[in-house]
Amino acid sequence: MTRPAAIVTGGARGIGLACAQALADAGFDILVADLAEQAPDDLATDITARGAKFAYVRCDIADLASHSALVDATLRAFGRIDCLVNNAGVGAVVRGDLLELKPANFDHTLGINLRGTVFLSQVVAKAMLAKPGDDTRSIITITSVSADMASPERSEYCISKAGLSMWVKNLALRLAPENIGVFELRPGIIRTDMTAGVTAKYDALIDSGLVPAKRWGEASDIGSVVATLATGKLGFSTGSIINVDGALSVPRL
Repeated sequence: MTRPAAIVTGGARGIGLACAQALADAGFDILVADLAEQAPDDLATDITARGAKFAYVRCDIADLASHSALVDATLRAFGRIDCLVNNAGVGAVVRGDLLELKPANFDHTLGINLRGTVFLSQVVAKAMLAKPGDDTRSIITITSVSADMASPERSEYCISKAGLSMWVKNLALRLAPENIGVFELRPGIIRTDMTAGVTAKYDALIDSGLVPAKRWGEASDIGSVVATLATGKLGFSTGSIINVDGALSVPRL
């Protein structure tokens, strides 16, 4: 049987890598799209050791002209696209007073996190619809608890994730009749390279009770949810938001 195939953007490290690993373990062939010219030396070894075929494409998702080439490369490598994991993204360029937010920094963050992700999803959805079938297909977008929880010192990041959340809702409605599941995952405080510089800050906040689960999230926590969704086990839940945050986002008195 032909294995299903998944695209994971920003899949060379962190949450994206964990998603690629979990999908490979779940039976998917994997194309990683990331910014480096070539895949890290150990990435292909890691993925293929899990029984998957592996391909890599350099892609800046902010460059809309690159999206079609990414889809074409996936189809050449695997002949199909069954899952897109929209993981690539950036944080705020500068944390600080939102009244000093620079338009260029706003445009940079939204150009990648929102605009790039929206239009890549569009291109991939069209490719999926061009090859209709009964196979399980999905588009899974990694947003953040910041889609709903405000952080004034990085407002452009929160805005980009909130915009993505609304995009997921609309895309889910459009693709539900086509049996393509569309989901939003909202990670909380996850141990990755992006959070390495604020480890001490979040250690203290977690110790003080910010996260009811009393621990950091790990990238593997996200990967396991992505694999569950991609394999169709929650297909009728299309359009859902899945919080992966140790109950961080649950309102409390």
